[in-house]
Amino acid sequence: MRFLLDQKSYEEMQSRRGHSRDCYVRNFDYLHHLYVDGVKYTVARAVYACYKEAQAKKDQDAMLHLAMHIQDLEQAIAEARERGENIAALRAIGDPPPSDEEARPQMNNSFLPEEPATIEETGLNRTFLTEHFLRLLYNKGRATGREIADDLCLFYRIVEQLIIDLRNLEQIDIIGQKGFGDINYEYALTARGGEAALAALKKTQYAGPCPVNINDWFESVKAQTVKNVKVTRRNIRDAFEGLVIDESILNMVGPAVNSGSSMMLFGYPGNGKTTIAERITHLMGDDIFIPNTIYADGAVIKMFDSIVHEKPRFALKEGVEYDKRWVRISRPVVIVGGELTLDQLNLVFNETSRIYEAPFQMKANCGIFLIDDFGRQQVRVFDLLNRWIVPLEKRYDFLNTVTGQKIQIPFDQLIMFSTNLDPNDLGDDALLRRIKFKFEIIDPTEDQFRDIWKIMCKVRKVPYDERSVSYLIAKWYLPDERPFRMCQPRDILDQLISIARYNMETPTLSADLIDAACLTYFPNKEKKNFGAKVRLDM
Repeated sequence: MRFLLDQKSYEEMQSRRGHSRDCYVRNFDYLHHLYVDGVKYTVARAVYACYKEAQAKKDQDAMLHLAMHIQDLEQAIAEARERGENIAALRAIGDPPPSDEEARPQMNNSFLPEEPATIEETGLNRTFLTEHFLRLLYNKGRATGREIADDLCLFYRIVEQLIIDLRNLEQIDIIGQKGFGDINYEYALTARGGEAALAALKKTQYAGPCPVNINDWFESVKAQTVKNVKVTRRNIRDAFEGLVIDESILNMVGPAVNSGSSMMLFGYPGNGKTTIAERITHLMGDDIFIPNTIYADGAVIKMFDSIVHEKPRFALKEGVEYDKRWVRISRPVVIVGGELTLDQLNLVFNETSRIYEAPFQMKANCGIFLIDDFGRQQVRVFDLLNRWIVPLEKRYDFLNTVTGQKIQIPFDQLIMFSTNLDPNDLGDDALLRRIKFKFEIIDPTEDQFRDIWKIMCKVRKVPYDERSVSYLIAKWYLPDERPFRMCQPRDILDQLISIARYNMETPTLSADLIDAACLTYFPNKEKKNFGAKVRLDM
């Protein structure tokens, strides 16, 4: 706890506008907290003033809250006096302000996959490696030892042992040379080798970099766990810089990220639930390593997905070497929406290539898995939530192969459910309790709405005019009691620009352009019957 004792802090609290909702007892009643440089303080003089106000109103709920503050304050003062401090000369008491290191903790991922020097260190058995060699050479037709080693992402001294084995079995033969030394001998399959390659292709047609053993991937997830993410009031503001958002929402998002578990964001559409999820990744500053493919009891699982996984934000130090079977990426953000089905949450087997595709939750490990528009999937909400009971509780998941094997995988991710439905309509207590954090993404205030307009006008290079926004609110919001939404300034501005281009005029916040944009953006409140019906209960 931190308390501000002086009159100046009390006056600053009263004069400042835009306090977050957690500065009050509830709603916007009984203001008694003040944020100073991202640090929350309880203003002592405000606590006593608010307590008197609550007594006069006989507001028992507020009195209970404020009485707790008074007790903590008096205890802090007593402890300070015991230390011989002059209370009258102090501005603040309680916990000291955080240091810069505490306020902006940096994540440093120390995991680096070491290059294997022997067959044993690859984590793969000799049979798989020789078959993988044959598949690769079958597809290439002919290749040197160097080329094969590069394609397998292994040291040549490992590949050399496979070459010796295959030559002894008369499955490959030297057909040329592209340089000096054994590494530049060129190889091709013999007739016997062709038969062995066809047999290997029946198991799987994968012929890329050697997979990583699933146990090695387990260890990498532990080392790069999402639970290492540390969020403070100060560094979350850095991550959400340039985004207008109520401080009280950040104060709920931050602890949820620190938990590394699960959260549900609910509220009206258009208030930035998806944007919040994407901004959270800015708090996960370090990059991670994932395998290109994973080998699990005979199954080859494609892990790296160029659509889902993005390039690393930071370059590795020059000269750092690592196992090239791994791919370095930004912490993943996997977003799925109404198209999600239960089948997509299990291994997807390709009958032709005989390769498994990792499901979404597997690709999201050490990052974020966002299920957007939750409750609008083509599968029952109960079934979808029920699917997450074990992963949310135990932090691991089970996947099934086509042969009936169960593979246990880690479930190390911040899973987020985003919905514009009431959480109580989505599941019972047994299901909802496993989603640890649940909070509403509220509508912006009028001041915040105007701030968003300023930002979007700057982004879209349209001159901002305070009068125009006042006109917009007076004509298109107040008469219909239309609520503000975070997305509306961007959307209305984009339509205004499109109309201006059509009119062959410079985009400005003129009354004509605002009216034309809003006319096509907002549906008419008057209900009309056009002769058709739609079922919404399907």
